[in-house]
Amino acid sequence: MVAGYAAKESASRGLRSGELTIISAEDTLPYERPPLSKGFLSGKDTEDAILINKLEWYEKQGIDIKLRTTIDKIDLKEKRLYADSGEVFEFAALLIATGSSAAKLVCPGNDLPNVFYLRSLADSRKIREKAANFKQAVVIGGGFIGMEVASVLSQKNIDTSLIIREDRVWSRVFTRAMSEFFERYYLSRGVKLLKNASVASLQGGDRIDVSLLSGRKISCDMVVAGVGAAPVTDLFAKSGLAIENGIAVNEYLETNQPRISAAGDVANYVDKVFDKRRRVEHWDNAVSQGQHWASIIFGERRPFLHVPYFFSDVFDLSYELWGDSAGATQTIARGDLSSSSFSIWWLKRDCLIAAFVMNRPDEERQFAPEWIKSKQILSADRLKDHNRPIGEAI
Repeated sequence: MVAGYAAKESASRGLRSGELTIISAEDTLPYERPPLSKGFLSGKDTEDAILINKLEWYEKQGIDIKLRTTIDKIDLKEKRLYADSGEVFEFAALLIATGSSAAKLVCPGNDLPNVFYLRSLADSRKIREKAANFKQAVVIGGGFIGMEVASVLSQKNIDTSLIIREDRVWSRVFTRAMSEFFERYYLSRGVKLLKNASVASLQGGDRIDVSLLSGRKISCDMVVAGVGAAPVTDLFAKSGLAIENGIAVNEYLETNQPRISAAGDVANYVDKVFDKRRRVEHWDNAVSQGQHWASIIFGERRPFLHVPYFFSDVFDLSYELWGDSAGATQTIARGDLSSSSFSIWWLKRDCLIAAFVMNRPDEERQFAPEWIKSKQILSADRLKDHNRPIGEAI
């Protein structure tokens, strides 16, 4: 995704033919990742529909695309990349966007044939194909991947169980009231929830027995695990790059090596909005950082100032999240948490630091990122007042 959007931005800024090469180990042109657990997984989107740019676009721009090409050796001082095919690539500037890889379950049977992890188009393709013939599924993980996959499988009339290690869904992000809303919603649509549950082992062949530490067993046709991800940095371990929960970069996405940058899931960057280091594994971050790198390469040197953003679609709900709620001193709800129309606002000493919006007036969507970025002081009492327009919270 970083590469696809960096290419689009570069082309808009006067990229000349032959100046940009994209190297990818995948067999597909750069594509959008959100549909992998949403529209593509459900069958609504085709592979062609989720491409960032078509092949003809790259050809017209003179951008060379090297697919099925794995770099297994690098020499950053000499500015050379060595592929396992024997090809050697020289560069003047390098953008590292190796992303992250799905974490595997730590238990026996974590690599059985019908145990799946979702990170790439190939992963989503396999899950979609298998799901067409299966009747029972277990999804492991109560974060956004687990919630989205469970939603899709349930809507395919697959008997779906969602195993959550914590005491509620997406406890790292949601307030307890938000988790309770989504749990009720999933239960009403037939998804079974198993909370405070950890997997001890997976056994079987065509059918899989999921054994929990509690002693309970669940039999199913397939398991999909969404239990986290890790930045892909092995190639750079001895390169001289600073590795710190990803590749460490500054506010300009630059590494500690000249003319070498990193963006997307792999980049641990200096977040100037929240004054902390951050590594983000979401679509919007990859898009924005790819575009920002291109702007810097073309002479517009400015720090990456961006409010973290995330969106999700589950069943017939769509919601958005902005910011970082860590350190919040107050949480305010607008709307009705027993309905599907509410927003949550996290304040830290009267400054908005995060917001969740679902089926609310457009003004709330517009103000949320603007207020977070500007560190706007708000009146909690006015924000709580549902009868006041959101703009009067200042």
